[in-house]
Amino acid sequence: MKNRRSVKTDLTTMEDPWRVFRIMSEFVDGFDMLSRVGDAVTIFGSARLPKTSKAYKLAEKTARLLGKEGYTVITGGGPGIMEAANKGAKESGTESVGLNIELPFEQVPNRFITLLIDFHYFFCRKFMFLKYAKAFVIFPGGFGTLDEFFESVTLIQTKRMPGFPVILVGSEFWSGMMDWLKKTMLKQKCISQSDFDIFCIVDKPEDVLKAIQKFYGKKKKENGKKR
Repeated sequence: MKNRRSVKTDLTTMEDPWRVFRIMSEFVDGFDMLSRVGDAVTIFGSARLPKTSKAYKLAEKTARLLGKEGYTVITGGGPGIMEAANKGAKESGTESVGLNIELPFEQVPNRFITLLIDFHYFFCRKFMFLKYAKAFVIFPGGFGTLDEFFESVTLIQTKRMPGFPVILVGSEFWSGMMDWLKKTMLKQKCISQSDFDIFCIVDKPEDVLKAIQKFYGKKKKENGKKR
């Protein structure tokens, strides 16, 4: 008798091909809606920080300044720093975008969003944060915030995408991580000194705007010389 291989059907595996259509729909909806917003800045930070926190107030003011300069503000759509940024953006009169994610513990979009897009898949949402952003502004946060920071730095470091401003706000919060990067990762040559040029750290909303203007002013000069 010939040997026969038994294959058990896993219902979850059968569902995988159909997930492609949901993934495609999230990309299509994201491209369609965000392609209209113009120059945008994505702001990240903790969903857990209260309105009374220093970071909340800084994020609100930063978004207001960016909005007055004509930038659309994009956030993850939730509470905390995201709410603060959407609030500042809406008050400035610019488009206030929220890319909301479906979570087991439901994340309710904040009330300051003027354009809401819902996502089921984190990787689709993360791509949209990057695709239409002229800069990343990163306030104190947790694992998700660090994920966005390190992914953006990695993509720029490996030249998978052109460089753009990656700005950390709050030197007191970020200083411990910077010390570890320099004393551990850099010392063991896991990263290069030049990698620290990919991002900068500021403390004031005005300095966020200056960093973005400086970067794109420099780019305009470089493009002018190439012609």
